[in-house]
Amino acid sequence: MSSNAPGPGPEGGAEGEVGQTPADAADDVPRPPEVVRRLALLWDPPQPSGRGRKARLTLEDVVGAGTAIADADGLDTLSMRRVAAHLGVGAMSLYTYVPGRAELQDLMIDRAFAELALPPADAAWREGLAAYARAHWGLFQRHPWILQTNMWRLPLTPSVLDAQECGLRTLVDTGLTERQVVEILGLVDAFVRGLARSTVAEAAEKDASGQSNDEYWTSMSSFWADWFDPERYPTMLRIWQAGGFDAEATPFEASLDRLLDSVGMAIDRAHRTFPPDGTPLR
Repeated sequence: MSSNAPGPGPEGGAEGEVGQTPADAADDVPRPPEVVRRLALLWDPPQPSGRGRKARLTLEDVVGAGTAIADADGLDTLSMRRVAAHLGVGAMSLYTYVPGRAELQDLMIDRAFAELALPPADAAWREGLAAYARAHWGLFQRHPWILQTNMWRLPLTPSVLDAQECGLRTLVDTGLTERQVVEILGLVDAFVRGLARSTVAEAAEKDASGQSNDEYWTSMSSFWADWFDPERYPTMLRIWQAGGFDAEATPFEASLDRLLDSVGMAIDRAHRTFPPDGTPLR
């Protein structure tokens, strides 16, 4: 799991002795009622009753409505009242399906992460990690509201953990230490999320202002003639004259390739330090 993703035990680390599993300490962990309820809804959702009149809605209907609202207008506009209006029911009827907005948001995130086209288990590390990154990039373009959540506290949903398991799997047998695996996957996650946030913000700015990125900077071109001081910023001038800033606004693929090159160097270094037989080089 990435360093800012859920993990067993406090602070995302293993609880207790090395090699201990979360189940080993099952009787010792706190279980606040709101946490128990929140997790049960994700991992063991109630099934429709076969008796009586068929329910007008399903849990999937409620989650779908919440997702549609967040996709259209952002997470800040999500409320139980608005979801109810979207479905044409009274707000109180939604509480039959979800206890509140927080639980609904968890379910929406799980539904969104279930869309990820994750690489197969036998993929080579570079192809697998690239596919993992591209899948998340596409997810954030389709559902930018996910980036409005606290990504350091992603809910412990089946689909979120499936994605993290896949990311870890791409690197775990490459020769890197387990800590390096976690750190590198965290770096990839941060790269994708950061660039996705910038892309989403640029799209929102374009919609609000009517100006593209190029049009905005063209409108600011007088700055370079009237205010830019080449003696104060000589490095910037040098790079500009050499065409260093002539790049796409969101060079995802090129940047991803450079990031994967760096991961490859870390893997090569790990193999030089600890060869396949496990004997450290001196």
